Amino acid sequence: MERYPFAYEPSQPFISQVSDWVADVFYEILPEAGFEVRDEQIYMAFQLERAFAEKQTIFAEAGVGTGKTLAYLLYAVCYARYTRKPAIIACANESLIEQLVKPEGDIAKLARHLNLTIDARLGKSPDQYVCLKKLDEARYQLDEGEAYQEIYVGLPSFVHTHEALQSFYPYGDRSTYPDLDDEQWAKMNWDSFQDCFSCEKQHRCGQTLSRNHYRQSADLIICSHDFYMEHVWTYETRKRGGQLPLLPPHSSVIFDEGHLLEPAAQKALTYKLNHTVFEEIITRLLKGEIRESLAVAIEEAIAQSEELFARLDEESKAVVGSNRKEIQFHPELLQAIHRFTSLVDWIEEELALESGLYTLDEFQLRIVGEHLEMMQLALRLFQDPGHVISWMTEEVTGPTLIVMPRMVQEILRERVFSQSMPIIFSSATLSVEGGFDFVADSLGIEKYLSFSVPSPYEYAEQMKAFVPRLSSDDLFHEKMSSTVKRLNETEGKALLLFSSMEEMKQFKQAISSYSECSHLPFLFEGDQEISHLISCFQNDEKTSLCAVSLWEGLDVPGPSLSNVIIWSLPFPPNDPVFTAKRKGAASAFEEVDLPYMLLRLRQGIGRLIRTREDSGIVTIFSPELHQGEKLRNHVKAIFPDGVEWNEEPVDTLM
Repeated sequence: MERYPFAYEPSQPFISQVSDWVADVFYEILPEAGFEVRDEQIYMAFQLERAFAEKQTIFAEAGVGTGKTLAYLLYAVCYARYTRKPAIIACANESLIEQLVKPEGDIAKLARHLNLTIDARLGKSPDQYVCLKKLDEARYQLDEGEAYQEIYVGLPSFVHTHEALQSFYPYGDRSTYPDLDDEQWAKMNWDSFQDCFSCEKQHRCGQTLSRNHYRQSADLIICSHDFYMEHVWTYETRKRGGQLPLLPPHSSVIFDEGHLLEPAAQKALTYKLNHTVFEEIITRLLKGEIRESLAVAIEEAIAQSEELFARLDEESKAVVGSNRKEIQFHPELLQAIHRFTSLVDWIEEELALESGLYTLDEFQLRIVGEHLEMMQLALRLFQDPGHVISWMTEEVTGPTLIVMPRMVQEILRERVFSQSMPIIFSSATLSVEGGFDFVADSLGIEKYLSFSVPSPYEYAEQMKAFVPRLSSDDLFHEKMSSTVKRLNETEGKALLLFSSMEEMKQFKQAISSYSECSHLPFLFEGDQEISHLISCFQNDEKTSLCAVSLWEGLDVPGPSLSNVIIWSLPFPPNDPVFTAKRKGAASAFEEVDLPYMLLRLRQGIGRLIRTREDSGIVTIFSPELHQGEKLRNHVKAIFPDGVEWNEEPVDTLM
């Protein structure tokens, strides 16, 4: 196989030769295969040339239908082969990863029409894989143990043996179990509290085997934003511990749906503390011969940990539209934190003495020591609310404290954007009202290139918009009446986007009582694996899909998606993360809430028209849009040119 898809001349600049070949691809090769010439796509390609030539960060905003994925893939593959290091394509979530590599996806199209062999491998996040330890525990549950036993029996035979593996055999990722809902999956998947290094099954683990596989990719490694940021955050720690980083050295990074990188960075930089995990790890020391003083310290710390996390749970209140619970600080809680911190200090001192006696397993001692060090760092940060954001959440292992640095910009600037390599942010929505500062500032990017090209579609003919006037008497009933009307107009074929799980659950409970929709099937995010739900939605035209996380990236061309219903304007929730952002802004609404909402709303509207042949309707429910001209003008401005609003009142169904 030739290294490059063009005749390379070493005496000439490489990227300019790539650019000449890209021109041939878009002007000659792809049109001969039936692709249309798109000026917007070609313009984007030549803007990317500069980013690769100068190894700069670029915001590449390109409207729906531009073909931006094909444009960045051509440069990424060639540059990977030139540097002999793969390119990383980081997608916003796991369902977008699946869409990129599906048989009819853009990578397959390029490979087929350009006669290229593209080595593209998936680097899925750890929580997308079965944890053999958790599965082993789940199969002994009283209620669902039998189902998990069937999964356990269905694992590859080599999982249960010690024979040498002859070849890579992928298994155990989330898409393998489409019928499990999210709660069922959480009982058997990897989570951040799992101690993989002491697991005797780590060399048979699907996650480990997949990691060894994708690291060998020559062209592309496709992962999620979360996974890339986890790689950045753990890079130094893994090297110090003698482990390989999560991702190998790479030539470039493309952040697809790049406007969503900030929450992924925040998630990666969090510390998680949990009583159940602390007790499980610390009691390992009791299995060896230890001094009485250490045993006493451990027992007291376990008791204090249980009391602390119970108190944290009690002193936290739920936040509407978020799974993050806000912590109510008061002197008694701070005293409980201080007592627990002192006990952990005591254990660390005792461990220093114990290590010199060589009575404890050195490996276990190191695992416990690292966990205690992480806990102390997180607890000390936690006691300084001015520099961190913290909240409680409920996980399978019980109430969990999350501690996150308030500002991620400094870390990103140092560890990501200071590198001398091309970094591409690709999305249809990177700018807010013409500028890129909102996204750039949130990520700590000081120097960047940017451009914006519109969609080539005729939205005035393809899209209708409805923003019905809602009274304030019974908003939910009015929304349901209008939704039922729209669903019957299009015979289903709808994507319903909600701002929170609470909104979606309320709709799910109510829709079954409307006989007018009894003939229309509905799918709900969380009931099954997400890419499986998307496939079912795409293949059954009458089905409607209800989702909270599919505002971005969902690509369902054709009549299966002819109707987008936006249940409410997607303002950020009042959870601790956004509360902290608001406190740091001169004008919280103008600097935080409005830009976030407008970006997300643009994405939601963009799910409707995916090809020149598509057509359909968008409905937005928002009484606020009829109460203030300023907000209405902001929202109107994000609609494509020529799309007019219909503000008809709602006909309430009886």
